[in-house]
This record gives sequence, C-alpha cells and structure tokens, in this order.
Amino acid sequence: MMFRLPAVLLMLWLAGCATPAPAPEPRELNVAASPDATLAAAMAVLMDRGYVIRHADGDLARVEAALARWPGYRVQLQVGAQGDDSRVSVTATRGGRPMAPHTLDPLLVELQDRLGLLP
Repeated sequence: MMFRLPAVLLMLWLAGCATPAPAPEPRELNVAASPDATLAAAMAVLMDRGYVIRHADGDLARVEAALARWPGYRVQLQVGAQGDDSRVSVTATRGGRPMAPHTLDPLLVELQDRLGLLP
C-alpha cells in the first residue's frame, strides 16, 4: 500500500507535463498586393529581423522561420489570394508557447512598408 501512493502521485504529476500547449491565435491582415509579392516581401522582412527561413513553399504560400535567440521564437506565415489582393495570416510561439496576436503587429507594419503600402 505504501508503494502505490507515491507511484500514483508520480503518474499524476507526469501526466500534467504531457498536456498539449494551446494553438497560437493567428493575426490576419488584408494587403493590396499580389500573393507572390507579399510572400517574397514577408520572407525578406523575416530575414532582415534575423530569422532563419526553415521551410518555404511558394505553391502553398507558407513560410516557417525561427530565431535562435533564447527562449526560441518561431513564426509561421501563410498568404492567401483574395482576387488581386492577399490575406496574410501570422502565428508565433516563444519558447514553445503561443504569443499574443497583437505582438505581431510590428511585423505586419514592416511588411506593409516593404510593399510600399504605408502613407
């Protein structure tokens, strides 16, 4: 009986470590530029900020980038076509935990600036 109680407590404690992290909430923006130009500009913005492009797929219009600075940042960006314009969706994690969507606003503003869409 004495052995079962610590074993059960250990199993419950370890089960808490195995719960999945919540999915990051995307930040979305409509951009008056073609999807190809938007994807290229987004990759350039990420590289200028020090991110390493880990995966990029032009056919799927998706980019995954990582910043090797503690605690570790990951950005996933997807571009969809809306007529002649684009819809950009960005999610990010820091240390494996989702970042608040509003923290991605400076990245989206820089993307708009790169595309020449800011006044």
